[in-house]
Amino acid sequence: MTAPRITFLGATDTVTGSRYLVEHANVRVLVDCGLFQGPKKLRQCNWEAPGFKPSVIDAVVLTHAHLDHSGYLPRLCKAGYRGKVYCTEGTRDLLKILLLDSGHLQEEEARLANRHGYSRHNPALPLYTKADAEACLDQLTPVAFHESFTVAKGITASITRAGHIIGSGCFRLQLGTTSVTFSGDVGRPNDPVMKAPEPLGASDYLVVESTYGDRRHPQSSALDELAAVVTSTFERRGTLVVPAFAVGRAQHLLHLLAELRAKRRIPEIPVFLDSPMAINATHLFCHHKIDHGLSDAACTLMCKLPEYSQTSDQSKAIDRGKDPSIIISASGMATGGRILHHLRRFLPDPRSTVLLVGYQGSGTRGRLLLDGVDELKIHGEYVKVQAKVVQMEALSAHADYRELIDWLRAGTIAPKRVFVTHGEPQAADALRLRLRDELGWDATVPSLGDVATLESVP
Repeated sequence: MTAPRITFLGATDTVTGSRYLVEHANVRVLVDCGLFQGPKKLRQCNWEAPGFKPSVIDAVVLTHAHLDHSGYLPRLCKAGYRGKVYCTEGTRDLLKILLLDSGHLQEEEARLANRHGYSRHNPALPLYTKADAEACLDQLTPVAFHESFTVAKGITASITRAGHIIGSGCFRLQLGTTSVTFSGDVGRPNDPVMKAPEPLGASDYLVVESTYGDRRHPQSSALDELAAVVTSTFERRGTLVVPAFAVGRAQHLLHLLAELRAKRRIPEIPVFLDSPMAINATHLFCHHKIDHGLSDAACTLMCKLPEYSQTSDQSKAIDRGKDPSIIISASGMATGGRILHHLRRFLPDPRSTVLLVGYQGSGTRGRLLLDGVDELKIHGEYVKVQAKVVQMEALSAHADYRELIDWLRAGTIAPKRVFVTHGEPQAADALRLRLRDELGWDATVPSLGDVATLESVP
């Protein structure tokens, strides 16, 4: 019998586009089905053939709901995939929000491109529509943590908590006598909201993320840092604009702001949550208490803190305000959505602050702001950057290299080989060296299209 193998179809040399094709005994399983995000060269990969015929895939397994792990699913299903998509209940519920919003945003971006003529394509088309996204939801099949289930003929799986966002997990696949674990995105051990990632059990092979494979997060207090940013912006009579991932970081921010407000550590200025997706995810958050550690009272405070902006008219009204405020809007890397309108309004204002609270992928507007550009291209026009730009790494939802190493050491996993993915080249290689030097593991960094054979372990 031919040994199982993995083909790396995404998340190589980048933190987006997670897709791994696992083949065993003529059965094909796709682990994660993510969108490529960031520079145009990466985004164009979403329009290319995925490297396999969707109709021949037997099953899809999703580690969590973030679009760089799930956002290609509507395109896959539209192209002919008709099988089940296995995920946790939390992931399923979030996907009902995220995928529909993604389809809507892609339609909206195509509409704006056609109206203003800033696309080279005539007409500009969406990668998929809201209707395409809705059509794939029936294929979502929820599974429970820690319970083994059959993915496809000859392949079983189980999932443990990854502590990254609601429903996120690490999937272990049993392929005959060989096992392989996919970490997905791994959370932090002392996150103020999410439960810590669970230690991994035994597995012959491991595919692990490396988003912060070359960095440590600051040990400073996130509450103190956030209070300082809010207060200094208020004293300048400016507006605090926060590009935030609608699932995870938005709720984290609301919780911290609610705590600061309750302790009277920040002024009582309006807080706007301007993202229908983030609004829905915030309400959903409190229904999945199995994944986080917030009390009922903390959830209530978090949900009552912001003024919710559902419609585009409400969103536009925020930008017409003249008093200090806090605007939390998607997307987290400023790649699209309503945040772009707020950046156009407030980037030229030296009184205001743009607060970056998550990982900023190479080539994204968030990374450009972080790197200190003096102009940012938005909707085909360059906008002057005169607002203060601040990054808070203490709010990251990804484990840093020390937290990853300690998490792996705490489990019983002792893999024959490790594949380091979901990181930019420097970060991935740095983690590879750490795994070799500190744990004595054979680790490699695959390239796009690489195929790894999983030899049976005695």
